[in-house]
Amino acid sequence: MLLALQSEHITFWWITLGMGAVVVIAVIVLLSLLVSFVDDIDRNLKDVWDTATRLAANTATTWMLGQTVARTAELGAEIDRHAELLAAKGAGRR
Repeated sequence: MLLALQSEHITFWWITLGMGAVVVIAVIVLLSLLVSFVDDIDRNLKDVWDTATRLAANTATTWMLGQTVARTAELGAEIDRHAELLAAKGAGRR
């Protein structure tokens, strides 16, 4: 009877060690997936940061659009004066 009890304890220990190995393997797999996901998020975050930086650089001078409209109107008036002068010169008037 003593041998049967010892054999049963050894069997339980092996089962416990096997279950522990399965848990360790599952933890390793899950942590590897977590590292992979974090790397993917980090890579995509860098892409978003680069895009946002380029966008900020491209839109840094939008505050000057109001001045551009005013200067364009002035340029249009100047072009009209030149056109009138050329038309008058072409008609022989001065």
